[in-house]
Amino acid sequence: MGRPPLFPLSQAVRIELESRPTHRDSVKVIQIQLKGEYVRLCDLLKLAGIADSGGQGKLMVAEGEVTVDGQPESRKTAKIRAGQTVECRGVSIFVTT
Repeated sequence: MGRPPLFPLSQAVRIELESRPTHRDSVKVIQIQLKGEYVRLCDLLKLAGIADSGGQGKLMVAEGEVTVDGQPESRKTAKIRAGQTVECRGVSIFVTT
């Protein structure tokens, strides 16, 4: 029996991409709609297109590039739930249900 996928795509869907002007640059905003209770942080970065793989997402977290709700996040597989905002490399991801 094969190993289950690390990130079942049925748990989250990317639904919107827009830009918002800020005082310096435009910030890309991605809205992700959850189908389940949560999505792992490294997988969310992959789904949003910020990371090419879950492993790259983990590296971004380890290097301190990611914040959750404005606070630095060091847990690579932190459970991200509806209502939370993740920021990384000039992209803001808002998670909804």
